[in-house]
Amino acid sequence: MQNTTVKDLVKACGGILLCGDENAPVEHISLDSRTMEGNDLFVPLIGEKVDAHRFIAQALGNGAAATLTSEHGPADAEAQTGEHEAAGTSAKTSEHGPTGADRKPVPASDSGEAGFGKAWIAVEDTKLALQAIGRWYRKKLTLPLVGITGSVGKTTTKEMVAAALSGGLRTYKTRGSRNSQVGVPVTITDIDKEDQIGVIELGMSEPGELTVIAQMAQVETALITNIGVAHINQLGSQENIFREKMTIQDGLKEGGILLLNGDDPFLAKARAREGFRTVYYGTGDNCDYRAVDIHTEKGYPVFTAVCRRGSGTGEMRRDDLREDDSCAAMPRSVTVRLNVMGAHQILNAVAALAVADIYGVPLEAAAEKLGEYAGMKGRQQIRHAGEVTVIDDSYNANPVSMKGAIDILAAVEDVKRRIAVLADMKELGEKSPEFHREIGAYLASRPVDLLVTYGELAEDMEAGALARAADRLQVRHFAESEKQAMMEWLDKELKEGDCVLFKGSNSMNLGEAADYVCQRHY
Repeated sequence: MQNTTVKDLVKACGGILLCGDENAPVEHISLDSRTMEGNDLFVPLIGEKVDAHRFIAQALGNGAAATLTSEHGPADAEAQTGEHEAAGTSAKTSEHGPTGADRKPVPASDSGEAGFGKAWIAVEDTKLALQAIGRWYRKKLTLPLVGITGSVGKTTTKEMVAAALSGGLRTYKTRGSRNSQVGVPVTITDIDKEDQIGVIELGMSEPGELTVIAQMAQVETALITNIGVAHINQLGSQENIFREKMTIQDGLKEGGILLLNGDDPFLAKARAREGFRTVYYGTGDNCDYRAVDIHTEKGYPVFTAVCRRGSGTGEMRRDDLREDDSCAAMPRSVTVRLNVMGAHQILNAVAALAVADIYGVPLEAAAEKLGEYAGMKGRQQIRHAGEVTVIDDSYNANPVSMKGAIDILAAVEDVKRRIAVLADMKELGEKSPEFHREIGAYLASRPVDLLVTYGELAEDMEAGALARAADRLQVRHFAESEKQAMMEWLDKELKEGDCVLFKGSNSMNLGEAADYVCQRHY
């Protein structure tokens, strides 16, 4: 946050300044009391198991300049109506601020020593106050934002879009996966005045959540990657997931673009609401940006990107995008060579080129930057541990991404054995056993030599695989309590020339196993 003071934040969230300097600068927001970047506002969130208000003293001791609180208030009514009105904020009524009468005073031990001189801002709800600050800061920003949502591949697509845009623009991107109701406002406040465009990830796990996030983000271009089954346990069906993903338009700015995966059966039939424009990307003739001549070179995807619309002048061309194809210029094309494996990366790359082209980045420069992108830790990262190749895709898993990871393993060339270590896929609802058996059957149809399953749900993967390929496929299962035994078994089992894939939901922590193998075989 640039040029922001405590007073600005008090006004933005409708809070009450309990103590501290209203003119103190605030540059960052932290949700973790252990991690401060300098002049931070600490936001103590109340979770199902932990109330972070207990860590306020720790946050201030670690360098936070200010903190929100929903547990503390003015010591008495006189203080409430006196010194706090002098600070320019009414303590009697505020959107998110407490009345003060039923709040604890700031503890002397916290307001002194570590908390000495620090600002305490009383609010009714720290999460709502954080979101209010995010909306306030978004209004201050003039740069365009691109918002990305979807069931699978949000983070990778975000990284590739940012890479393509960097071919011509200074680009901000969401750090990590801060895509939630509390992550997005932190992301927005990280953007600085030197950035020319921002790419932010917008997540969703329950009904109505994406509307809240989209209205905070106020993006000019909204990209939906696909409609899968992630969070189907909370939303009930793919149709419901589709409807929820389309609510990204609730925050789309007037005249904005809805960029859809034209290969997805749900999105290919979708249209933007009145006042917005629809653009499709994919591999079919229905797509404005599409990949053709697809093949691999040494296991890595290569394709030609064909862009039907616009003049390609290198200027911002959002206004060139029309619903009427008669306005389109002759197709333009560029060859793209990716440095990440997997056929699904082609769609991510085409989406990235579409965004770059919309915002005037020359296709050649965007394609060059895409070719430099080498993936992220835990997301189909290729690691070489001595003579063993490790595909670390342990960050998360669902049926679509699991099949994509298996395809990558199958496509790796010049290896002696292909080994898949697959763990539970979480949050798949009542059809979870069916989805896991389907993955096992899919793996059995691919050139994989050994399947290692990990976790209770993964037993259905084993069953699905054995039903299709019991005569040729080796299988070994480990319970979730047997992680150490699994890692030690892999250490002894892996041999020179092997390629091993690690894939499972994040809560299964397969990244530890991938790291263990890499450390043992270097």
